[in-house]
This record gives sequence, C-alpha cells and structure tokens, in this order.
Amino acid sequence: MTPDEPARRTDSGRRDDRVVPVYAVTGGRTRSSGRDLPVESLVLATDRWAGDLQKEHRMIIELAGRPVSLMEVGAALRVPVGVARVLVSDLADSGYLVVHAPAPAGVGGRPAAEVLNRLLAGLRAR
Repeated sequence: MTPDEPARRTDSGRRDDRVVPVYAVTGGRTRSSGRDLPVESLVLATDRWAGDLQKEHRMIIELAGRPVSLMEVGAALRVPVGVARVLVSDLADSGYLVVHAPAPAGVGGRPAAEVLNRLLAGLRAR
C-alpha cells in the first residue's frame, strides 16, 4: 500500500493496513509445531523482552498483559483462529507467553467428574 492508495477494508468495514498476507506471518504453517491449543486457552505475557519480534508477535504480547483467550487474540489481530493459534504457540515455545489450557475432557468428551463436582459446589454456594 502506498500513501496515495486507500486502505483496504475488511468484510466488517474495518480498515486493514496489513501489507504481508496472513499466511506469510506464520511462514505458511496452519498448525503449530508444539501442542495444539484449545480456543478457550488463556495466555499471559511473561517479562521477557520482545522488541526484536515481528509486529504481530509484539501485538499479542502487549494484548496478553492481562489474561486473554486465544479467540480474543485472533479477533484483535483480525486473523483466523488457526493463525492466532500458531503465533501464540510459537510465542509460548519461545518463553514469551504462558498458556493456561483447560483441563482435558474426560471419557467421551465429557468433563471429568471432579470438574462437574466443583461446578455444582460453586452453583450451590451462590
């Protein structure tokens, strides 16, 4: 985009100043090299200095100054969740983020009995 060209608009009408295509940000990867992160995972930035990282990585770290979900990261960067998952995974593997993933589901994809008991106790306490 040159200074004389108008910024492209996304489907939602927001301005899109992205110069590099989304797939180039992840090096063409659609899956993370580490563990697969559920979309409800929460991420939090560490105190590691991130000044030498690319723009999208720095944006994620800034956003993760407070606990933020993987879905929120994707929305804030205006990228698909799969791209956000790859970027967050890369940052976590490099020590820039701490990922808090939900407990794995129990048998048949159902929550474990312990989780259900804690949920019930919390509801009864209200």
